[in-house]
Amino acid sequence: MLSTQFLLTALVVVLAPGTGVVYTLAVALGQGRKAGLWAALGCTFGILPALLAAMLGLAALMHSSALLFQAVKFAGVAYLLYLAWQMLREGGALKVQESPIPTPGLVVAKRGALLNILNPKLSIFFLALLPPFLSGNPATATQELALMGGVFMALTFVVFAAYAVAAAQARDWLLGSARVMAWVNRAFATVFAALAARLALERA
Repeated sequence: MLSTQFLLTALVVVLAPGTGVVYTLAVALGQGRKAGLWAALGCTFGILPALLAAMLGLAALMHSSALLFQAVKFAGVAYLLYLAWQMLREGGALKVQESPIPTPGLVVAKRGALLNILNPKLSIFFLALLPPFLSGNPATATQELALMGGVFMALTFVVFAAYAVAAAQARDWLLGSARVMAWVNRAFATVFAALAARLALERA
């Protein structure tokens, strides 16, 4: 059974702004609701490897292996800096502009998934989040972890989709001012760069 405590905790975690939320907002503002929903879907499925790692104990292995942790971490840092650059360069894939270059939905989703796949702290986070809510019965532990993971992913998609729809609604207003669009792009680039810096300082 899913406890109320778990559902509330998961909802608070999902609602908290992070790399996935920032990416989904940027995509929805730049390319509209459909692209934003693809971004939400990609970010959601990007959680799956971290959940599986936590369930199989691989998160503990990464935590104990400094080399592996650092390799994944700096790949994630480089990717976040790449997204920051995409917000600023002319014709960038994420740049908020009046006539954006259409990006296939699967490409948008893949970029969102990579954000979570290249975050080594995510699997360690799930390793800490899920076990306290287990019933204590070893025979059902795997099924309980899978259920909680599935619910967490469902909540992620619903919340991120809501963010995407809200951001898409604001897109028309943004397109009316070149100055506002420029500041939005700079703001998102700064946030991605700040997230990269924070990730670079993380320790296993």
